[in-house]
Amino acid sequence: MLSPSTLVYSLSLFLSLSLLSFLFFLSSSRQNILSPADELDDLSLFHRAAVSSSSSTSNNRRLISLSQTPPPPSKIAFLFLTNSDLTFLPLWERFFKGHEHLYNAYIHADPSSRISPLSAINAKLIPAKKTARASPSLISAERRLIARAILDDPNNLYFALVSQHCIPLHSFAYIHTHLFSDDPPRSHTSFVEILSDEPFLPKRYAARGVDALMPEISYGDFRVGSQFFVMAKRHALMVIRERKLWRKFRLPCVDVRSCYPEEHYFPTLLSLEDPQGCSHFTLTRVNWTGSVGGHPHTYGANEVSPRLIHSLRRSNSSLDYMFARKFSPESLQGLMEIADDVIFRD
Repeated sequence: MLSPSTLVYSLSLFLSLSLLSFLFFLSSSRQNILSPADELDDLSLFHRAAVSSSSSTSNNRRLISLSQTPPPPSKIAFLFLTNSDLTFLPLWERFFKGHEHLYNAYIHADPSSRISPLSAINAKLIPAKKTARASPSLISAERRLIARAILDDPNNLYFALVSQHCIPLHSFAYIHTHLFSDDPPRSHTSFVEILSDEPFLPKRYAARGVDALMPEISYGDFRVGSQFFVMAKRHALMVIRERKLWRKFRLPCVDVRSCYPEEHYFPTLLSLEDPQGCSHFTLTRVNWTGSVGGHPHTYGANEVSPRLIHSLRRSNSSLDYMFARKFSPESLQGLMEIADDVIFRD
C-alpha cells in the first residue's frame, strides 16, 4: 500500500504533467489556426495565380510582338497586412494621388478587425483568414496577398508588403523610378533582408524541436530577416509555387518564445533558390532600440519632425529606406503637416 507522502507526490506529478500537456496543446492550437479547409483553399488560390501568370505572360508577349503600341506600365502592388483599421490612410491617399495607373493596393485584414472605406486609395479588400503574431498564419496571409495581386493584374511586377503602422518615406515617383531602374523584369532585384549570423538563430532553428526542420532545411541554410519586403514578380511566383519548406514552417513550435516563422520563411526560401537575385537588405526602416515585448520602438506625435524623416531615410546600402514603422495613430496629424514639404519632397 502506498504511503500518504508517496500518494501526494504521485498525484502532484500527474497533475503537473497534465497541466504541461494542456499548455502545450493550447500553445499548438494558437499557432495552428489554419484549418485543413483553409489550407486547401489557399492551395487552390496559389495554383490559379501561378497558372494565370504563365498564360498572361505568353499572351502579352504575343500581343506586344503583333502591335506597335508601347507595353503597359509596370506597377507596384502594395500589400497591406493588418489586424486593425488603416490609421494612416490619409497619408497613403496623398502618396498615391496622381499615380493610379502605376499601382494597385490590396488589404488582408484579420476578420476580427473593422476597416474604414478604402475608396480613397482604390484598394481591394481580399478574402482574409485569421492571423496571429509569431505564427505561420502570417506567412499564409502574405502568400495570399501575393497570389491575389498576381491574379488581379499581370502588370504588377513588384510586391511591397506594409502594415497598418507603416508610412512612406519618399514620394511615389521616387520609389517607382528606383524600383524599375533595372529592366527587363527578369533582372529585377527583390529587396528581402537575408541574415545568417544573428546570435539568436540556434534557438530559432530549434524552436520546433532540434531536428524538426531537417532534412529540408539544415542549420547552415536557415536564415532570418525583416518580415517586410519589396519582392520582384519572379520571386513572388516562386513563393506561391513553393510547398516543401512551407510544410516545415507550418509546424507548431515547442519553444514559443523563439518562434517567429514570418521572419524566416521568405529569407530562407530565397536564400536557397536565388540568393544573387536578392538585395539581402530591406527597404523598411525599423527602430529596435528600446523594443518592448518583441515590438520595435513606436514613434509618437512628439517625435515627428523633418529631421526624423531624413534620418529614417538614411541606410548603409545603395538605396534609401523607402518605408518606416512603427508610428502611433497620434502621429498622423504631424505627418500630414510635413507630407508635401518633407516626406514627398525627394
